Amino acid sequence: MLRLIVFIALFFFSVSSYAQFSDTVHYYLRYSSTGIINHTNDASSYVLTNSLNFNTKKKNVVINTSASWVYGELQNTLTNNDFTAHGDVDFYKGTHKLYGWALITFDKSYSLKINSRIQAGAGLAYNFIDSPYLRINVSDGFLYEKGDIVDAEQCRDIYQMPRNSFRLKYHWSLKDRLIIDGTHFIQPSLLNIDDYIIQSWSSIGVKLRKWLSITASVSYNKVNRTGRETLLITYGLAVEKYF
Repeated sequence: MLRLIVFIALFFFSVSSYAQFSDTVHYYLRYSSTGIINHTNDASSYVLTNSLNFNTKKKNVVINTSASWVYGELQNTLTNNDFTAHGDVDFYKGTHKLYGWALITFDKSYSLKINSRIQAGAGLAYNFIDSPYLRINVSDGFLYEKGDIVDAEQCRDIYQMPRNSFRLKYHWSLKDRLIIDGTHFIQPSLLNIDDYIIQSWSSIGVKLRKWLSITASVSYNKVNRTGRETLLITYGLAVEKYF
């Protein structure tokens, strides 16, 4: 019962604390926790998502780091235990429409049958639109990937390969009341066109007050090499604080 109460509290409470970059503000911190709970006399299930972001900006460099964890159970059977840690660096992002980036990512995912996966690479990105109310950005580059997975034939597969990585990212704000964000990746192998990764995340938020929003998000992941895909929809409240 105590665990259920904790999950309900986390589901209805999502905190985001961050500051806008300026000449005197150089850091951004955000933590969120949301989820879905279903409990009846005959069945119970839940999914809990947690994420932490920390970004810093210097003169011509922006460093972004994040970590996320998704945990879920259905009838006391594990469905999700998925962890991702990510770090990237943008060079001249604030001063040029075309800028460079480099990244490193580590994944472990029970739902996608990934024992471990490391990606590292670099490329270029371009800001098509960059305004306070609308931002549209695309990027493309090359990654080195080292993975330890359970493939579609249920066999352990340890491999190394190069991938292309294309990303579309957007942000739209309507009078600071309705906010839509999205980040979408496709990462095909350079050695086998049938080996690809799709990652997609979208969210919509409606501000009830300046500091309070109701939010919903949809995330989709597919790893063709393992034959696995996940679709996760979460919703809840967000409290924002600027400092």
